[in-house]
Amino acid sequence: MRQKLSLNEKALEELSAALAKAADSELIKDFLNSLLTEYELAEVSTRWALVRLIDEGMSQRKIADALGLSLCKITRGSRELKKDNSSFQKLIDIYKQNR
Repeated sequence: MRQKLSLNEKALEELSAALAKAADSELIKDFLNSLLTEYELAEVSTRWALVRLIDEGMSQRKIADALGLSLCKITRGSRELKKDNSSFQKLIDIYKQNR
């Protein structure tokens, strides 16, 4: 089992490195559409939308209504944004700088 986990960790590192080097958002979008199922893509996109809305200051109740999410999922996203060195916050900041 440990060997399998190590292969998955290595694959995640490779994928992360490849995405970090790609400067083409259309290529990444096409790649994600090919890699993920429709459901998985919707889940990932919704999670990004929820942390962006939290970052913009929208209330959790309004986010729940807008995205059809439970307050539990939104609270989790909010907690992730508040963590020291939050990867969510870092990526949001990168996105905002490059718009």
